[in-house]
Amino acid sequence: MANVTTYSAARIANRIKFLGREITRACHGRKLDVVVTMDRSFIFAADLIRHIGVPVALHFVREDIRDIELAGRPRREVFFASRCASPAGKGQSGLKGRDVLLVDSVLDSGITQDFLLRRIGEGKPRSLRLAVLLDKTSRRRVALEPDYFAFRTASKLVWSGYGLAAANGTDPNSRDLVAVSAHRTVGRKSKKKR
Repeated sequence: MANVTTYSAARIANRIKFLGREITRACHGRKLDVVVTMDRSFIFAADLIRHIGVPVALHFVREDIRDIELAGRPRREVFFASRCASPAGKGQSGLKGRDVLLVDSVLDSGITQDFLLRRIGEGKPRSLRLAVLLDKTSRRRVALEPDYFAFRTASKLVWSGYGLAAANGTDPNSRDLVAVSAHRTVGRKSKKKR
């Protein structure tokens, strides 16, 4: 049987309220442009912005993963499309001189968030910060740390609930966050086979 870790809805709510206060203090009363990565981050982002005590403008980006061939070799590329009124479609120039917060659900390798932060940074915002629900530090492949995180967790844990779907696509609507250690599950099964 796999080890299970759970963060209750009440614990999540307390952490997000705390993050909202921290972000509010950092804004010094200025308007905040919040860029939300879709689709996994929308519940976290919605709860977080309710606890930010300054005016907020919302922008949305969505990953578009494409398999391409480059010089005869297969390669996977990640593109980002802006949604709604996001200034992303204007080459980020709409964020010049503004305070920007990128909100994502999980920071693991950091490659995706690093790319997005660099892209947003091209628009020369006054400040640019990153907030994540889960910070998985052990598999980081770039020098990136979140400015705000709700929970720091092991990379081997597979989380579901609170907007994150399980491997079979279910449970994103659960109010709790539940993680199963996939690594330990595999290890125990292999021991039984011996």
